[in-house]
Amino acid sequence: MFKIQLEKATKRFQYEWIFKNLDLTLESGESLAVTGSNGSGKSTLLKCISGAIPLTSGKVNYIYENQSISESDWFSYLSIAAPYMELPEEFTLEELLKFHFKFKNMISNFTVEKIISTLYLEQHAEKPIAQFSSGMKQRVKLGIALFSEVPLIFLDEPTSNLDKKGIQWYQNLIDTYKSDRTIFVCSNEPREYEFCTQKIKLEDYK
Repeated sequence: MFKIQLEKATKRFQYEWIFKNLDLTLESGESLAVTGSNGSGKSTLLKCISGAIPLTSGKVNYIYENQSISESDWFSYLSIAAPYMELPEEFTLEELLKFHFKFKNMISNFTVEKIISTLYLEQHAEKPIAQFSSGMKQRVKLGIALFSEVPLIFLDEPTSNLDKKGIQWYQNLIDTYKSDRTIFVCSNEPREYEFCTQKIKLEDYK
């Protein structure tokens, strides 16, 4: 059982409050949609919760099997798909997946070949990522996040650059692989977070 807790989480850049006094608890199988206007700080909150940038004050706790997890080990328990996340473009798709899964385990019964098939990118396995369209890159990011054996997943604007068919693919992927995991979705698009069990609006925490 995995649990993440925010206690009076607060972030400020100079004189601007991004969010303040945010209390939150999510457990395995629960999901949260973080909504708010463009520039409200949704991505900043995600980065704080994932440990990429520090809070100004307050705490984030990761708890696994009733044991508190050191912040230096958080990365082992999470995966992220976000527009600002860069992929190593000199790698082919197959090379990228083999490289990534040296550091994270795949979910059960998956192989690199099965992931490529699920991404509908069989014809592009040997192509450098640099030659991928923005939509193809987004599918790769989502695949890396969802097919990693981790209890916590962060999705920031997950259907950005996806066409109508790609959006349906994302929704099917979530339905199939969300169980027993904790998922944060930063988005203003209901189609991206309809499955979420909780929802907050970041402007309520200014």
